[in-house]
Amino acid sequence: MHKSRLGVVVIDCQVEDLSAHARFWADALGYTVGDSDDSDPAKYVELRGPDGEIRVLLQRVEHEARVHLDIESDDIEAEVARLEKLGATRLADIKGWVVLEAPSGHRFCVVKPQRPDLAENGTAWP
Repeated sequence: MHKSRLGVVVIDCQVEDLSAHARFWADALGYTVGDSDDSDPAKYVELRGPDGEIRVLLQRVEHEARVHLDIESDDIEAEVARLEKLGATRLADIKGWVVLEAPSGHRFCVVKPQRPDLAENGTAWP
């Protein structure tokens, strides 16, 4: 058995400097601009909202701007296998997470737990 749930909404930005875009989205959502949780702050900026709300992350990318979802799981491989059975296609393994594509063509990632209460509030899968 493993658990998973929606963990992060990622706003992919095709820009050189994320700071102005982070300020826009923080103001639009009523969040604050936080520090990056990655070793490359020029690539990732986290927006901080009220406790318990979903995480929002801005990511500097080379592809067109879009929004994608991260599904957090306590067993990434089991969750990827479950999603592949539903029709998702595995595209890449990157730095400890997996990029998938839904049958609709939307890309999303399966990542390690992002919020501390996954064990209590994630969906349990056999």
